[in-house]
Amino acid sequence: MSIGSMPLGKGVAEPRYFFDAGLYFECQRCGACCTGEPGTIYVAVDEIESIAEYLDISAGDLKTRYGYPYRDSISFREEADGRCCFYDNGCRIYPVRPRQCRTYPFWFDIMRSEKRWRKAARQCPGIGKGRLFSREEILARIADSYPGPGKG
Repeated sequence: MSIGSMPLGKGVAEPRYFFDAGLYFECQRCGACCTGEPGTIYVAVDEIESIAEYLDISAGDLKTRYGYPYRDSISFREEADGRCCFYDNGCRIYPVRPRQCRTYPFWFDIMRSEKRWRKAARQCPGIGKGRLFSREEILARIADSYPGPGKG
């Protein structure tokens, strides 16, 4: 069950979040989230084909050239400096980037507290800019950021 999907009983108040009034965000395509500390760049099974098609290579080539086995699918490799293998002065697969990338910065780990959101904002120049994401949109992105049934 994802955040916000638990049915509430009679007399049970809706949970309150620091983002109840919404938050502003617009990707600046700066690469701050694509570079730096090493991490996992999870690519769900259902995302592989569209990324391979975009690159005009086979799904098998995508997996062997750019990925390594991770959980039920793959993770993209990182360069020695910690940047994603698809980041070179911009994301080379931006229109078809993995769900993990599309849902940033609305990840559970960041959204669990205002303090964590402010910390992310110090690294991401897109936080505080762009359009206002509603509470409902944020909760949907948090839920979508997790792999699960039907997501790979």
